[in-house]
This record gives sequence, structure tokens and C-alpha cells, in this order.
Amino acid sequence: MKNLCGCAALISIALLAPSHLSGQSGGDRLILFGDVVYFYPPGHARNCLLNNQFKRGEPVGFRMNAINPATDKRDRATELVVHLNFAGKTIDLPMRDRQNERQPEREFWVAKWIVPDDAPMGIVRYTVTAKDPQGRTGEFKPFEVQASQITIVP
Repeated sequence: MKNLCGCAALISIALLAPSHLSGQSGGDRLILFGDVVYFYPPGHARNCLLNNQFKRGEPVGFRMNAINPATDKRDRATELVVHLNFAGKTIDLPMRDRQNERQPEREFWVAKWIVPDDAPMGIVRYTVTAKDPQGRTGEFKPFEVQASQITIVP
């Protein structure tokens, strides 16, 4: 009976431990997450509002973060790039670190894209890739739900 209780306790502990089989990558891939917003100048009523439908001439803002899962921290030297699939071509938008001395709480990267005046109506697909100084990489892909994709509207 004593061995049975010991085995049951050991199995319980093993089940509670983190598992690399559950989608974890063992700390070798950066974790990317973020959002898409209006990127009007500061003070504008719609600046930084979450949005996915944009008209021609409007500023699309990408805000992303890249976390090293081994440290749970970001490395400001990490390079992030937004890859827009637009009008039959891919446009690469390098992101910049948003954090500065005046706003140390802004621990994320940003990129801005103005919807061109000749932009076709419809969905604009994008991904974001990252690479840190140690060579770790990561990729963000939005959900494959059409209603939540960036969409150019009239």
C-alpha cells in the first residue's frame, strides 16, 4: 500500500510539471504577441485605438512584443519585421523599439504603415518575425479568421 501511494504521488507530480509536448519549445523560440491600432499623432481622438478596418490614407500601427521564454524578458536589441502581403507583393516594415527614457513602460516595438491611396479593397495579410542577438527566432501570425484580418474598406 505504501508503494502504491508513493507511485500515485509521483504520477501526480509528473502530471503537474510543465511538458514540452504541450506546445512549448524549450526556450529556443521567441514568443511574439501584439495588436493592430490606429497610429494617428498623439492627442488625436483615435490614436492607439484597436482596429482592423482602415481606409485609404489612414495610419495602421503594429505594436508587438518578443519574449525569451527562458528568461520571461525582452531584449531591446531584438529585431522585428512586419511582412505585409499587399497588392501581390510583400512589403517588409522594420519595427523600432518604442521604449525610451520618458516612457520606460512602453516595452514593445512599433511600425507604421499608411494605407496607399490606390490600395485595393479587401484583406491585407501580415506576419511578424523576430530575431534576437543570440540567434533565437519567432514568428507571429494572426488567427485565420477573415473578420479579424486587416481589411481595407471604402
